[in-house]
Amino acid sequence: MDDKNLEKLVKMIRQLVSDVQGAPYPGDGFEPELYSIWYEHVQRNAQNCNEFLAANFPLGLTKFNDSLTKMFK
Repeated sequence: MDDKNLEKLVKMIRQLVSDVQGAPYPGDGFEPELYSIWYEHVQRNAQNCNEFLAANFPLGLTKFNDSLTKMFK
């Protein structure tokens, strides 16, 4: 993988993590509109990450699969 793609991937994943961490808490005073805005934003960024991964890291790529396995042990 070239450095340009690696930098793009890291930026996309950081944005996705940031979006997920900013999830509104559905407690007292929960605003459905706020949740809706957050949800749409996160879904768009997740889809962008998924498309980038599919284009640059095919599922059959053993080295990538091994790296993922190590990350989630």
